[in-house]
Amino acid sequence: MTIVKPKVLAISSPKWSGDEYLAAFEEQFDIVEPGNRKTTIANLKAKVAVDGPYDALLILMGIGPYEPFDEELLKPLTPHLKLIASASAGYNEFDIEWMSRNGITFCNSRNAVNEATADMAILMMLGILRDVQGRASSIAQGTWRGLTNGVLMPTRDPSGLKLGIVGLGSIGKHVARKARAFNMEVVYHQRTQLSPDDEKIHHVSYRPSLHSLLSEADVITLHFPLSAETTGMIAHREFSLMKDGVFLINTCRGPVIDEEALIEALKSGKVARAGLDVHHNEPNINPYFIRNDRIIIQPHMGGLTDVSWQRSYREAMENVKAFFSTGKAISPVNADRVTK
Repeated sequence: MTIVKPKVLAISSPKWSGDEYLAAFEEQFDIVEPGNRKTTIANLKAKVAVDGPYDALLILMGIGPYEPFDEELLKPLTPHLKLIASASAGYNEFDIEWMSRNGITFCNSRNAVNEATADMAILMMLGILRDVQGRASSIAQGTWRGLTNGVLMPTRDPSGLKLGIVGLGSIGKHVARKARAFNMEVVYHQRTQLSPDDEKIHHVSYRPSLHSLLSEADVITLHFPLSAETTGMIAHREFSLMKDGVFLINTCRGPVIDEEALIEALKSGKVARAGLDVHHNEPNINPYFIRNDRIIIQPHMGGLTDVSWQRSYREAMENVKAFFSTGKAISPVNADRVTK
């Protein structure tokens, strides 16, 4: 008896999952790779007619050329497609409502990149506290150690500072744990307070309002999803409540900060220095943030290490395996909204 394997269309190569893992996966599923958004829109309907239909779509890393994942791109896969599994944690590039209406379960990767992203936040925190960017530039500019009017000024030590974490999910918890190594006091805010036992485990104290956290933290780091509700959540009012000379880190999504308000806060000194891994309008970011000695920037690399990359591929592929073996994905985003 011939066993018909579910067909999986892969956006970008799944090779980062590892040779042995991929070989085992291909024993259960047929994998096909397309091209980019333009060629996919042009050719997907014909590809489905020849090689399809496809049961699942596997969306891995390096997906910029395909974004956004919407009806224009994905319609040829309906009505047969039942699952979309992404290797990314965030999903603002995905039209979840359209997927739900068309009976498609969407899954993200909830754990793979969390610790690597927390590492980036800690890296940026230490970098801006110790003024790494500014002191490195001073060497090139001939002002050794960044002397101000011939006077040597010290940088900041994390020990004893209060770290405010906005969003104590998996990434935020990793940040809190790592910050303990630097003798920092950690406070957090999110909609739901942890249980007293969990707060003891993570050595954190709750602040019932965002504004109360902003007003007392020496260092603020952001760890929550981008949504209509959180877009521009850190704006002029929020900056006005912060301590003068606060340090700010953003590794979640650029648009959660009002960019104009951030620039104003940097220019005024309200924000002493900032670490930004994420930006508005990536990859065409505001020139103000480029080569600014008070800002450490990265091109949205927080979760992209070799280890986290492999974990994210496997987490997405495990969603596919679970869905077709049990009928339920491991980390569905829209399970309660999918039209049956």
